[in-house]
Amino acid sequence: MTAHKPGDPLTLNRLYGRSSGHKLRHGQVELVENLLPRIAVPAAGEVTAGRLFGDDRPLHFEIGFGGGEHLTYRADLLPDHGFIGCEPFLNGVATALGHVRDQNLPNVRLWRGDALEVLDRVTDGALSFLYLLHPDPWPKARHSKRRMVNDGPVEMFAAKLKAGGELRIATDDPTYLAWALMVMKRHDGQFEWLAETPRDFLDRPGGWPATRYEEKAVRQGRRAYALRYRRR
Repeated sequence: MTAHKPGDPLTLNRLYGRSSGHKLRHGQVELVENLLPRIAVPAAGEVTAGRLFGDDRPLHFEIGFGGGEHLTYRADLLPDHGFIGCEPFLNGVATALGHVRDQNLPNVRLWRGDALEVLDRVTDGALSFLYLLHPDPWPKARHSKRRMVNDGPVEMFAAKLKAGGELRIATDDPTYLAWALMVMKRHDGQFEWLAETPRDFLDRPGGWPATRYEEKAVRQGRRAYALRYRRR
């Protein structure tokens, strides 16, 4: 696991704002009470493919999976891979659990809470893919340190991805896009930006579905940007 100093930007307790919204329906409550404990990431100890899935399969990690549309699409597409999703918002977790049940996905593990706490416990070099899709942009300058794309978390992303592994970032916020490009440029010794033409970050590649957040952005007239970085 990666060691951090007190006061480091990676120090936990990064969750801001509310963690639940409207009251869960009865069926969602049952999923949270019965299914979530069976597929939850362990609350302590190292996070490995062997511990979660019983073998040495490729691992994917999604930070803030929302309602789980992308996570469960990818898990269904790649049944021999393992998927770890972290989301602090209870309603999103409940929605994702419905997808896991309805699609019968044994290769998904979920965590309700801080993604960085779990990511810190993942073995270094274990991840094949890491997804950060439409994170909160924290648009006010004084809140910029709360953005997930910052030097501290990016260092952790680099540590957890294997050589050749891929980091995917999506946003519909132009300010966040500029911020992410700036921060990632500082880490070009660790990450290679997989874009040669403007189309390479204006269009998602195959196997990367739109999330509800992207669909909402498009309806409201905003463009979604898709950034792909390969771990050197």
